[in-house]
Amino acid sequence: MFSDLIATRERLRTEATTPAAEMERCIGIAQAPSNTHSFVRTLFDTARTTSVQPGMTAQPLAGLAVSVKDLFDIAGQPTPAGSTVLENAPAARADSTAVARLRAAGGAIIGRTNMVEFAFSGVGVNPHFGTPAAWDARSGALVGAPRVPGGSSSGAAVSVATGAAFIGLGSDTGGSIRIPAALNGIVGFKSTTRLVSTSGTVPLSTTLDTACAMTRTVRDAIVAHQILAARRVTRSLAPLSQYRLAIPSTVFLDGMDATVARAFERSVSLLRTAGATIDTIDMPAVQEQPSYGFAAPEAYAWHRELLQQAANRYDPRVRARIEKGATVMAWEYLDLMDARQHWIARMHASMQGYDALLSPTAPIVAPLLADVAPADGSDHAQDAARDAEFFRVNNLLLRNTSVVNLLDGCALSLPCHEPGELPVGMMIWHGALRDDTVLNISLQIEQILQKQ
Repeated sequence: MFSDLIATRERLRTEATTPAAEMERCIGIAQAPSNTHSFVRTLFDTARTTSVQPGMTAQPLAGLAVSVKDLFDIAGQPTPAGSTVLENAPAARADSTAVARLRAAGGAIIGRTNMVEFAFSGVGVNPHFGTPAAWDARSGALVGAPRVPGGSSSGAAVSVATGAAFIGLGSDTGGSIRIPAALNGIVGFKSTTRLVSTSGTVPLSTTLDTACAMTRTVRDAIVAHQILAARRVTRSLAPLSQYRLAIPSTVFLDGMDATVARAFERSVSLLRTAGATIDTIDMPAVQEQPSYGFAAPEAYAWHRELLQQAANRYDPRVRARIEKGATVMAWEYLDLMDARQHWIARMHASMQGYDALLSPTAPIVAPLLADVAPADGSDHAQDAARDAEFFRVNNLLLRNTSVVNLLDGCALSLPCHEPGELPVGMMIWHGALRDDTVLNISLQIEQILQKQ
């Protein structure tokens, strides 16, 4: 893996490298075949200028390259959110809060990254702008035949995994940061939703959307979170043995493929050998979560006029999910809000006494892109088979991560595979406002797993 943000800042400080050299390296990678379809718009000249401004290397991001998911406003540009429906929308008048904070911290925006249209899928495919192939940051290579990058923050993940960006700004509504992080062998941190403003973004679910980022390491994730949330993370030097960890056996471990099971079980064994106390617990409350979500009705409320004007320009898979929101009655939506709060209380009771929980980020490795590629109309039977496989793997990829969103919790996905294996993520998670504990525990777990 390339040097992370903190190591590169130190190299800049000691003049072992220069801002211009680092930017040219990132631009070269962004233009390489490994980033085919990662960017929908590049901003290389602006990034070059930003990186060499006086005093930039003293800033937290030191003028280094960051990428921005296509649903965040950047002043002077439209915000299409991975669609063609909004390609001619008026340019944003100001940066979104997240982009403004990255700029103020010295981030140089290298480009806008590709994404699932309107962020409505965990798979990562886009029929309008192509789909970037998953890249394993640990081995520095494609993961064999092209596989899906995970979504919806697909291009952001590949930009970080390949080394084109140090931070990939994205969003997480049901796992859209953690899933692509897991499938590309990098770190993705979903903070407690309320900690980072989503002002200036195209929404999917106003209840669940979280602005957050992917990075190469946990220590970089802490830097990114502190910038985006405008807060300091309280650091702890307590050893891992002083924390109580748990693995929920209910649902989270169901249906793991062989690669995920092997990587997760090996990693848990390493943590126990290093002195971690890890219980396996039953968590029946997981199975009691509300049966339908917030995304469809909240997305439909935002999209209904656009759908009336240009439904045929939507990705059919995305449109079908949004249109389900039209059938949700007001009383059902209010009941859902109430049911969520009661479910959160039951979940917290299940987690009582534990500092963090451990689960596979996703129960399966990245599916082959050819198996879930968008329909092209050339073979109706093949298109139908790919659609069926798409929805099957989408549900599996989102299953574990979406629990944390509904919980209003925080979670970090950390690579736990070995070089030569397909990428696998371990998710470290807990409830709302436990961000600092999750980050501190993740930092220690990362150090242990890196020694394997």
